[in-house]
Amino acid sequence: MNYTLNNIPTRDAKPRESGFTMAMDKGLSLREVEDFLEVASEYVDIVKLGWATSYVTPNLKEKLALYRSAGIPTYFGGTLFEAFIVRNQFEDYRRVLDQYEMTFAEVSDGSLDMDHEEKCKYIATLSEQVTVLSEVGSKDAEKIIPPYMWIKLMKAELEAGAWKVIGEAREGGNVGLFRSTGEVRSGLVEEILTQIPFEKILWEAPQKAQQVWFIKLLGANVNLGNIAPNEIIPLETIRLGLRGDTFSYFLNMEKPC
Repeated sequence: MNYTLNNIPTRDAKPRESGFTMAMDKGLSLREVEDFLEVASEYVDIVKLGWATSYVTPNLKEKLALYRSAGIPTYFGGTLFEAFIVRNQFEDYRRVLDQYEMTFAEVSDGSLDMDHEEKCKYIATLSEQVTVLSEVGSKDAEKIIPPYMWIKLMKAELEAGAWKVIGEAREGGNVGLFRSTGEVRSGLVEEILTQIPFEKILWEAPQKAQQVWFIKLLGANVNLGNIAPNEIIPLETIRLGLRGDTFSYFLNMEKPC
């Protein structure tokens, strides 16, 4: 940091299991990636190339190499996985992961109906090749999954080999964990946390109010994802109590950190 302030919460160091920040790249140019990394690489743990943008992104290998040179792993959005699965091209998907030297992959079923045992088999198979993040929740705003089912699905996917489970919210933060207004389904989140360790969950929270809610609930080292590149620095200040939304939240700690 550039200077010293007392009563700042301690942030876990990279590589970290908690306090994880996933940034969403929805089509940055190579120059934009360079600028993004110059100011924010210290605060980003992983980058998702949103949904299936990698299919149409120019200079894809060069972009991935930029992130790799900064020590930041990348993965393709779960919608790309689903696009291969719905076309019966799972082995082709595995070859694409190898072709682009991917070390992470997302398994999701938010856009298609998939038997959950089948999904867990995909997780188990891919976990022998890469580190798997699995996403729970539907992209369909009309499909409401009850809390007990979220817990059941998350447990099964972790047992199948997922490193972390992702709580679905889409890039807009208006489905899954959230109501159409963006409001957190707080009862759902709190019930999930009675059964699933918080460090095993990556909460998609693209909106500032959602990020603030999770930080106030779980502290500076909550895992958050779908963060826009230009919101990485602002999010870090929220985590540290250096923005109005959390300004007073960490001031009553017993001793400086």
